[in-house]
Amino acid sequence: MRSRYAWMLCIGSLALAFFASGSSLAAQTVQTLNVDAAAPARPFPHFWEEMFGSGRAILTLRESYRDDLRAVKQATDFRYVRFHAILHDEVGVYNEDDHGDPVYNFAYVDQIYDGLLKNGVRPVVEISFMPKKLAFNPDALHPFWYKQNVSPPKSMERWDDLMHHFAQHLVDRYGIDEVSQWYFEVWNEPNIDFWNGIPRQKSYFELYAHTARDLKAVNPRLRVGGPATAAAAWVPEFLAYTTKNHVPVDFVSTHGYADDTVEDLFGTDENIPMDDRVCRAVAKVHDEIAASGMPHLPLFWTEWNVQGQEESRDTDFVGTGLANTIRACDGKVDMMSFWTFSDVFEEGGPIPQPFSGQFGLRAKGGINKPSLYDFALLHELGTQRIANDAADVIVTKKEDGSLALALWNITDPGTQGTDKTLRLVLHGVQPDAAVSIRRVDETHSNTLAAYKKLGSPLDPTEAQVATMNRETALEQPEQTHLSDGSLELHLGPNALLLVTVGAKH
Repeated sequence: MRSRYAWMLCIGSLALAFFASGSSLAAQTVQTLNVDAAAPARPFPHFWEEMFGSGRAILTLRESYRDDLRAVKQATDFRYVRFHAILHDEVGVYNEDDHGDPVYNFAYVDQIYDGLLKNGVRPVVEISFMPKKLAFNPDALHPFWYKQNVSPPKSMERWDDLMHHFAQHLVDRYGIDEVSQWYFEVWNEPNIDFWNGIPRQKSYFELYAHTARDLKAVNPRLRVGGPATAAAAWVPEFLAYTTKNHVPVDFVSTHGYADDTVEDLFGTDENIPMDDRVCRAVAKVHDEIAASGMPHLPLFWTEWNVQGQEESRDTDFVGTGLANTIRACDGKVDMMSFWTFSDVFEEGGPIPQPFSGQFGLRAKGGINKPSLYDFALLHELGTQRIANDAADVIVTKKEDGSLALALWNITDPGTQGTDKTLRLVLHGVQPDAAVSIRRVDETHSNTLAAYKKLGSPLDPTEAQVATMNRETALEQPEQTHLSDGSLELHLGPNALLLVTVGAKH
């Protein structure tokens, strides 16, 4: 558990100023924020960009996937990627010969992991789904387009043998010093229709126990965790079971999205805004771990995303939702895995057209979405955080002593936002300190607008993609200075700004 820090700053006054515009009255929020650069700071690990999710394992062999991976790696320097279905029959890991004996083939597994490692990314190995010939029910197919099998194994001894051979092969090929830096997560969302063991929870716990012990038998340095549930479920029960039965657990993983229902996440009918649900669920699970028999386990939120109404995941809303999540989840979670980094993704089949509301940071054809630029801006935050109570500001300190602030004006999908003005008053810096400003908003790095300007082509050409990415690339920082220690900033709806104070021109 991370220690709490003393709150040193408060938001100044919030004032509403009203301006007449023709015959109507437009409201604009004016906010004053006091920041003390000399106030105590605490570590601020970039937990939101350490790991990303992606489509199933076989997609990693495509050049389009690897192009997207390299683009997101350049923007965020992320270290881990998680995907489903390393055991799907299309990967060819498990078969049986004419006598019914197991036959293992790791040729595609090697190509999958080799490709990640060559691009500077390690896997979070989600152990799923069931090979057809090992399945208790070969016809237990999930409705996703690629029809993964969600059955338990027909033989737990055969499953143990598969896990042993799989883990031993990875250690033999890559070495224990490398593979011990990976994470092994047992299954995906076993509390819903990705697992049809009966009863669901008991049968999953049995699968987890066998798998964890199998991996540790190969080498105790292998790191394994779960329960990888949807909607932040089963964590107390999982930890009680593993504690009572002395089952190895190196981390807790679960999922939660901004548009999951309050009933699913919390079992209540409270009125919790979508923007607050993910971090409320993170805090719930954080506290459940703290109250368990293993109170110091890391928490990995291995799937999340902002709310997805009205194709909002293709818009500049993502940056403000992301920044708000970083602010509220800080200190309660070790890694959060944004689902997903790429629209090379086929749960519903091949994506027919860019900007159709998919999860990724890059659209079909390698088009950078505003969300990619949002992640790139937030990557520039420092590694020390200075406390403040604002709901729309993160203040950090960089290694060179300069301040890096994220500021935003969140406007939910389907609502009419308003502009706001933010007045920063900075203490402990030169009153005329240099300032640089970068932004993503309706008129900056808005690739969706550029796409519509081209006529929303169903299959953009390489030239069109290059044009969109070039025209929407993050602009060079605006350079200015503090005036008597203060700076006034204007933010339109869903604007995200990265302001650096004390930066050299």
